[in-house]
Amino acid sequence: MTQDAQSTMTGTMDVPEADRIDEASLTKWMDDNVEGFSGPITLSKFKGGQSNPTYRIDTPSKAYVLRRKPFGKLLPSAHAVDREFRVMAGLHPHGFPVPQPYGLCEDDSVIGSMFFIMGMADGRSLWNGTLPEHAPQDRHAIYTAMTDTLAQLHTFDAQAIGLGSHGKPGNYCARQIDRWTKQYRLSETGTIEKMDRMMEWLAQTVPEQRGNAIVHGDYRIDNMIFHKNENHVIALLDWELSTLGDPIADLSYYLMSWVTPPEGRAGIGGLDLKALGIPNIEESIARYSQISGITDIPDMDWYFAYNMFRIAAILQGIKKRVIDGTASSKHAKTMAERVPMLVEGGWQFALKAGIE
Repeated sequence: MTQDAQSTMTGTMDVPEADRIDEASLTKWMDDNVEGFSGPITLSKFKGGQSNPTYRIDTPSKAYVLRRKPFGKLLPSAHAVDREFRVMAGLHPHGFPVPQPYGLCEDDSVIGSMFFIMGMADGRSLWNGTLPEHAPQDRHAIYTAMTDTLAQLHTFDAQAIGLGSHGKPGNYCARQIDRWTKQYRLSETGTIEKMDRMMEWLAQTVPEQRGNAIVHGDYRIDNMIFHKNENHVIALLDWELSTLGDPIADLSYYLMSWVTPPEGRAGIGGLDLKALGIPNIEESIARYSQISGITDIPDMDWYFAYNMFRIAAILQGIKKRVIDGTASSKHAKTMAERVPMLVEGGWQFALKAGIE
């Protein structure tokens, strides 16, 4: 991804011809199902979002967001917008920062696929983990807010807030490896030997799971909205990979930013963090432990290899959709080209963690 992700991935654009939906049908559904809705509507499409097409709906009095499944043939269990909606609906009443959920439509006939409507979180989207336009004290506050929000998520009792069926208990990493290995095989476009060996090794070396929490599955800076003027998270977005699982896997995914090169996205690896005002990885782990109460934090090398495998598998799915002509974002091709780099990065962490 180029250095200008902040400008190319934020904001909206006119809805491309291929992504148009039936506005009359949508308006009628919202009239019937969204409390307080009053048309007419104006649609635009968010530039970001490689996976589920996301639209802004403006009305004379309010703005909403629509997320739908992509057009075209999809991999099994992918693009689970219903799961996104249900986890946000579970968390919202308890003060966790998610957009207000308004309604889920599982009837494909309305706009051609399942979709949901949520409130528009009016704040800042930040794509560049180095936060180049911020002062050191603001960078520190933003990173602390991200760490605190993840830790808060992991303190919820899923059963108590009605999300006990959001995932299977236990064996989270093993199930993830199995799932993404299968998804990778379904979207494979050529043999990558290190990916094959890493998938096999990960499946054989899964660490013991530490707790069972609501995990986000894609926790990074560009999946949240920050307050316009203050350095706190007002909405965590993109819940399609969420489930019940190992909080350490979720934490390690977030910590990947500290070991990923700064290329205009979340990565801050190798930078002078003290000068930037950004907490280092040890400080962030200590802060997470303090808020979450999870103190037995293992070495991260296995988890970093696991996460890079997982991201590579996800991006391989995007690559396949680029080839098939169904990818949602014009940036999808660039994302897909990162697969070999991720495999190599994962392999290096696998070597540290003991792969032979």
